[in-house]
Amino acid sequence: MVVAPAPNDDKPMRAAIITSRKVGGAVLRNRVRRRLREILRCHQHEIRDGIWVLVIASPQSADATYSGLEDEWLRLARRAFILAP
Repeated sequence: MVVAPAPNDDKPMRAAIITSRKVGGAVLRNRVRRRLREILRCHQHEIRDGIWVLVIASPQSADATYSGLEDEWLRLARRAFILAP
């Protein structure tokens, strides 16, 4: 998975999730998208305001569990410095 932040002029955090056909069929892509959306919803208060968060799912995301996706997302969010101190 890739997490790419971008500035958003001090407005509330906004997010976009991209799942390509490489992830799998429509059912798998939607499942990954739903899981990532829930992860973002659960951690939305930890993310700094004023940024866009772009999440691009990799093909390995289809085989990952919810907790695996969440751990990877949190690791990448810390590396991108998008979590509030």
